[in-house]
Amino acid sequence: MRLLVSNIKTLAGIVGEGVSRLQGAEMKRLSMIDDAWLLVENGKISAFGSMADMPSGGFSVDGEINAQGGTVLPSWCDPHTHIVYAGSREGEFVDKIMGLSYAEIARRGGGILNSADLLHTLSEDELYRQAFCRAQEIMRKGTGCVEIKSGYGLNTTDEIKMLRVIQRLKESLPMRVVSTFLGAHAVGRQYGHDEYVDVIINEMLPEVGRERLADYVDVFCDEGFFTPEDTDRILEAAARWGLKPKIHVDELAATGGLPVAVKHGALSVDHLENMPESEFAILKDSATMPTVLPGTSFFLNMPYAPARKMIDAGLGVAVASDYNPGSTPSGDMKFVVSLACIKMRLLPQEAINAATLNAAYAMGLSGDYGSITPGKAANFFITEPIPSVNYIPYAYTSPIIDKVFINGAELH
Repeated sequence: MRLLVSNIKTLAGIVGEGVSRLQGAEMKRLSMIDDAWLLVENGKISAFGSMADMPSGGFSVDGEINAQGGTVLPSWCDPHTHIVYAGSREGEFVDKIMGLSYAEIARRGGGILNSADLLHTLSEDELYRQAFCRAQEIMRKGTGCVEIKSGYGLNTTDEIKMLRVIQRLKESLPMRVVSTFLGAHAVGRQYGHDEYVDVIINEMLPEVGRERLADYVDVFCDEGFFTPEDTDRILEAAARWGLKPKIHVDELAATGGLPVAVKHGALSVDHLENMPESEFAILKDSATMPTVLPGTSFFLNMPYAPARKMIDAGLGVAVASDYNPGSTPSGDMKFVVSLACIKMRLLPQEAINAATLNAAYAMGLSGDYGSITPGKAANFFITEPIPSVNYIPYAYTSPIIDKVFINGAELH
């Protein structure tokens, strides 16, 4: 099956083969071709170029899409979400307006524990139905691959239920899904702290490993949740089941989780709202991608992660939505890109690279997703005619997407 997309005003996000991530000054490079075409073959990007250089005889294709002067970008990649959850938590939204902090709500038994209580009452089928609707929503908004975490089960049975739902989403959605086991999201109500860490290590991880239900493992290593020592123990146990870490760190406070994550070869360290500059050096020569979640800072009125300083120090940065019911009830990656520009002072090209190639890297997927590169999955979207790529984060609430393609097929 061959598809030609013609009359593209700007084809953006072109990356050479073999480039897995961008760091420091490289993030300012957003390669583009104006007045372009794009050829898709069997769900993969095959070739592209300028309309002026198109072969005189054209191409033998099975279909053609006229972009009508729209811009084409690679699909957003969202490397940190919690979209498998039960119901909503708008009551806590009001608590936050009244002045309670995220940590205070958690100490009162709310937050993650509330989501765990709701999830316990839901069937697997209903949980899947709700998550499937959210997944369709983010695909329509341009996301083409996504990471989904467990973490609202907080006991072995319900964590496995969540991971089975994620497995069903992998099998039923056209976009690429990776799964992360986050049993260490909070301490389940029926356990003491140390007892629960033992349950994660001795019950949950073996069950997850035997059923091969997760690609990665995560720990909420932060003040009031899990310590660096807990994290070290859990990651050592997870490694025996072949699970690589993607770790929550430095969201509420800098508690020393980042060095532990890097020591264990974490693919990403996520949140970083309270990351000290002294930790930049730990990441400098590592393969770990710092992943920032500006939607969380926006919704919770928290500090924003120091993404600008990280890039200026030579680090790469990825952005993610953190789509979840408590701290970021939105999976709109276009808005995340806008926040990265407006609140974190990233240039538009840096923010777009952070939401595409670097975000794919933070899921271990940049060999197949995140850029316009021959051989990669044909996941891209066509915008309405817009003045420039800079208009995407500038027009922060304007719907700009005309058509979405996943694996070379238009999403309807």
